[in-house]
Amino acid sequence: MATDAPPSTAAETPASGQAEQQPPLLSAVDPSASSSTTTSPPPLAPIRTERHPSSSSTASSFDSTCVTSPLTPGGAPGAPFRSPGAAGFGATGGGAAGVGGSGATSHDLSEELLAAGWRKFWSKRENRPYYFNKLTNQSLWEPPTAALPGVKRTLSDPAAAVPNHHHQHHQQGPSAPKRPSFGGPQALDAAWNFSVHSNCVTLERPPRRLFQPHPETELLRAQLIAKLRQHYSELCVSRENIQPPPDSFNRWLIERYLSDKGSDPLFPSDCDNELSYALFREIINDLPVRLCRPKLSADAKKQLYRYAEASKAMIESRVANPESRKIVKWNVEQTYQFLRQAKMPTYEDCLERLAHLKRTCQPHIEEAAKESVEKICTKLYHLSVEYAKKVRELQETLFKVTNPTDPWADLPPWSGDPKRRVRCYPVQICSPAPRPAAQQQLVETGCTDRMQFVRYGRDNSSQQGICRSVFAKLQQLYTLHCTEEDPSMEKFFPRLWCMLTRYQAFLGQQSQNTQAALPIPVFEAISRLFGVTFELFASPLNCYFKQYCSAFPDTDCYFGSRGPVLDFYPLEGSFEANPPFSEELMVAMVNHMENLLKEATGPLSFMVFLPDWRDPPTEALVRLEASPYNRRQTCVLPFEHSYRNGMQHCLERDEDLYVKSAHGTLIVFLQNDAGFMKWTPTSEKIKDLLIAFGQQSSHRRPQPQ
Repeated sequence: MATDAPPSTAAETPASGQAEQQPPLLSAVDPSASSSTTTSPPPLAPIRTERHPSSSSTASSFDSTCVTSPLTPGGAPGAPFRSPGAAGFGATGGGAAGVGGSGATSHDLSEELLAAGWRKFWSKRENRPYYFNKLTNQSLWEPPTAALPGVKRTLSDPAAAVPNHHHQHHQQGPSAPKRPSFGGPQALDAAWNFSVHSNCVTLERPPRRLFQPHPETELLRAQLIAKLRQHYSELCVSRENIQPPPDSFNRWLIERYLSDKGSDPLFPSDCDNELSYALFREIINDLPVRLCRPKLSADAKKQLYRYAEASKAMIESRVANPESRKIVKWNVEQTYQFLRQAKMPTYEDCLERLAHLKRTCQPHIEEAAKESVEKICTKLYHLSVEYAKKVRELQETLFKVTNPTDPWADLPPWSGDPKRRVRCYPVQICSPAPRPAAQQQLVETGCTDRMQFVRYGRDNSSQQGICRSVFAKLQQLYTLHCTEEDPSMEKFFPRLWCMLTRYQAFLGQQSQNTQAALPIPVFEAISRLFGVTFELFASPLNCYFKQYCSAFPDTDCYFGSRGPVLDFYPLEGSFEANPPFSEELMVAMVNHMENLLKEATGPLSFMVFLPDWRDPPTEALVRLEASPYNRRQTCVLPFEHSYRNGMQHCLERDEDLYVKSAHGTLIVFLQNDAGFMKWTPTSEKIKDLLIAFGQQSSHRRPQPQ
């Protein structure tokens, strides 16, 4: 059985005395010097397919399907591959002025180490030599003492943990730098495992016609999405006198995505219905005031009084029929009388009276506020359509500089076989490249002990920061999937900045739930116990495996994304699904999984993690429990397990990494017969899984007959 193809062996770096100039785009430069004029590189070539599944005629169908990335010609044939340790990531300073060939005499390395791939290079930043293995991508400050076969592929200190000397107040000495920690006591690369190869089999698919990301486009998109988010907040305050429901804007984007036929990956621009019922429902549920479960009797009494006051004020200020006004006012007066007579009402009495008041008044309040809330939803959509047009116009302008005609007119026809079974591979893009960003405008501006920063242009507001451990992870993902396309790593920082900017625009500032992920021990357990090798809802920032589905294929494909879940059609494999808590998306996910299980020709298994919402139960939860493919399910208790913070890639403190779950988590195994036979969820395995979560199950339902 074939596995994901590893990156191709890199060509040897230049020999001693032949210093190689590092591209300015990857240089760690002083922000004050970022405005210097440099010569722009030639236009990026259109993405093409190398080592495509259909290109091999001698290997078996699986052996010839290991496609590593959307590939483009990343330089002249035979161009040296500058690895992370060999000035490839701009983390070690200057170019490679070290020893390149095995026949060199100044390498002072043994023949055994040379044969194992070790070479010696000079770090201009640290003013000291370091050692890099071109076969394993391992880099060391100290001389290697032995040739160790099968060294784990990792980015060690010279590439991943050296501070930037342009920030002298964070500079460390010439001694071996400290490796950043991630997730408390866990090691750097314990937060992901890229050695797990995919067991997913799909049909071969053609490259997608998507615009390649460009920093100017992403900058405009980020500015407009922030403006749209702010306008939504102002509409809620001015029209309804409430703050927008938490994460409701993100859930609106997800719900619109399911029905949007527009070309923009973020802005809804072509939906069948302008009105989003999901957003309408969230806003209307917070009227006249937002309710939460109080902790004390005094809090319950205060909340009851606030709801009564707000209900009376709203029904008097809106256009409502006389009967509705009469019912609301009468119930509010009854509530006032209850509060006057019962000077010290109990907690239960207040909650019971509040439930009665909401049950009797809420329908009339919703009817009075319906028109106003609908205008908020439609106004938001119309602004989104307008902003999508502005982004599209900029994209076309950038493309016309190098492609004055139709961007896809001259593309050769796809030569693949749509019926051919292959191992899954990342999304491939077949589109010409836009005008490249000026080299002096996209720079690595340095790092602190914990964070790494990349900025576009001279405005610090465009600066993106991520944890240095996640930065090293993204370097690994990019190396795994773009080694052949971009051997010199010249496109790494533009693509990294575009991807970070896209997710910052989507998530906002405080969205810790949309990108929340399972704890690392749970990933390890499901991989070991149930053969899971693939995440269906992930991103380059929070993925554990190197193969995953994500929402934005145009920015994420360079880091291994297989595209959106609903556009992914596996024939066999074992998958984990932890979707964002959008009810519409969860229902669409269940429909998609049941269709896949129905059509599957091999073992297929889905481990689904959903919130155990029972009051009332969500449609997705009901559908999962009643599914004919439900082989087993169990539930993890609320407040006794945690998720990884959705903003884990930019947290300032390790203490914020894990977030307690306020609701139970339902785990459902959807499997066809072959999948059930291969990855049977036995009681022993379920017990080990729950131990990984840190607690025992609250209840276990019997296996469906």
